Amino acid sequence: MTHHVLDHPLLSARYFFPLAAGFADPFFVEGEGFRLGCCYRRIAADAPTIMHFHGNGETVADYTGEFEARIAALGANLLLADYRGYGMSTGTPALAAMLNDVALLVAAAGVDPAQLIFFGRSLGSLYAVHGAARFPGAAGLIIESGIADPLERILLRVTPAELGVDRAGLEAAVGEALDQHRKLAAFRGRTLIMHAKGDDLVPVSHAERLHAWANPPKQLLILPHGDHNSILAANRDTYFAAVGQFIAGR
Repeated sequence: MTHHVLDHPLLSARYFFPLAAGFADPFFVEGEGFRLGCCYRRIAADAPTIMHFHGNGETVADYTGEFEARIAALGANLLLADYRGYGMSTGTPALAAMLNDVALLVAAAGVDPAQLIFFGRSLGSLYAVHGAARFPGAAGLIIESGIADPLERILLRVTPAELGVDRAGLEAAVGEALDQHRKLAAFRGRTLIMHAKGDDLVPVSHAERLHAWANPPKQLLILPHGDHNSILAANRDTYFAAVGQFIAGR
């Protein structure tokens, strides 16, 4: 089973919500037939570097400014990565093909993977977890409002028949490309999982499964306020305190 099933144009059209959005001083990462428009804020060569993958209806521009400043104040470099077709990136989003972009971003960041913390929110959890499995010696993994069962999310948008496969074929494609359980088992670093208790889009059971699958040391933080899209705004101080402790290795 190849990944192309997950890159079917119909799935891409229904799954992704690419928005164009500009920001100052973009850091471009060249791919084959596309380029990724990122924001790269470096405060110190010896600081850990967070590679952040945002949610589906977001762009890098949503995280420049306050988020960027808060991460810098916590003592980490920050690379905000946009997906193909999002923000200042060119190309067309594709669920499985974009997994290959993680290694491109790591190479472009120019830091030892041992200094990297992969950080994924919602859809971005698929790419952060992939990064952690691909670079198992990375310093850390932060999952916010993450997805444990990508098949469930895909089936909300398409039927297997619409992609030209049966249920077993789709399951096999998802298992090959997006097995969160297997990927988390491969990662040897520290893991922080944050989720809003009131998340009505991706239920908190996803966070509980991701936490169960992760290797120790690991932390599960269920935040009391907000929902899938307001988790940061509704829990701002607790959220950044947890990220700060994680960056500091506590």
